Amino acid sequence: MTTPLRNRIARLVAAFTMVSAIALPGAALADSQLDKVRVKVAAFIADKIEKLGGSRIVYGVDTDALREAVVTDLRDDVYKILREGRIAFSGLAIRDGGVDVKIADGKGREQLTRKLVAAAEGLPTHALNVTDAGDGLLRLAPTDAASAARLRDLVEDSIAMIEQRLKDAGVKLASVQPEGMDRIRILLPGLMEPEQITAIFARKVKVGFRLIDLSMSAEQAQSGTPPAGTEVLLGFKDKLPYLVAKDSALEGGEISYAGPGLTGDSKEPIASFRFNGRGTRRFAHITAENVGKPFAIVLDDKVISAPVIREPITGGSGQISGNFTLEEANSVAMLLRAGSLPGRLGLVEQRVVQPAAKP
Repeated sequence: MTTPLRNRIARLVAAFTMVSAIALPGAALADSQLDKVRVKVAAFIADKIEKLGGSRIVYGVDTDALREAVVTDLRDDVYKILREGRIAFSGLAIRDGGVDVKIADGKGREQLTRKLVAAAEGLPTHALNVTDAGDGLLRLAPTDAASAARLRDLVEDSIAMIEQRLKDAGVKLASVQPEGMDRIRILLPGLMEPEQITAIFARKVKVGFRLIDLSMSAEQAQSGTPPAGTEVLLGFKDKLPYLVAKDSALEGGEISYAGPGLTGDSKEPIASFRFNGRGTRRFAHITAENVGKPFAIVLDDKVISAPVIREPITGGSGQISGNFTLEEANSVAMLLRAGSLPGRLGLVEQRVVQPAAKP
């Protein structure tokens, strides 16, 4: 996924909001300016740490999990192209950090390659090495540059998730910065118990798409006994009860992208999301089987939205609305993304930083 510049700007604006009331110009910032903003934030927090002491926490990205997710998504994309193009194939499998597929027909191999190249156009994270191994065998693997771009995007997404979780926890003075290629450093002036913060990230965000049970009203289930396999959850905004299936029809791990936005007509804040190949197929199947029925998008046991399925949704993307403010739409999008991060964060370091001795 390629992070749009405006989203990266919004994250740094949020970072400044956490540390001080510094106003930023409304004009778009270049990458070099974004780096300068980060440097200023880090310098401000470093000065506070020196004066007040605080906590230093470092997380590392699980790069092995990221590589596995990237190759799995590639295999799913190849399968989708082959099925939609009705290209005969065999031996589609993940092997040695890439994907192998055997296509006897030369035109079929050309069609697959052309589709993959078109999908990668303008997206460094999708760039591929395609090797013709002979006898109809194609070997596909992400380029080194694509792998590095995916890692950068994952670190950016992780930073956004950390900033959002800190904000939700009421932490207003913090700096979240990349450290090296695959690590993230959190500095918290004045907070001398880092385990309070690491406890926030020990809990994984739970995202699920659940069917709503219509056999009784949610109010009846709330005051009595819900049907087997269901439970009552409250709405994120409206606080109303919803009777939903306990098991998710689709998990948040199938989401490949989530971000805030506005509807084209009313300019209502929304959170948009997009599924990976597996999620797209599963979502299409679920919506085809449940046309006319409502389903709930559940985030940490709160119903974010409960739309009615009007028709099968085969494109693999959707929007979540619910009288959100732009800030709430951004929060929902970031948490959706946090629930789907393919590379989990591992705690590398947590320590207390003592204030510098006064002369």
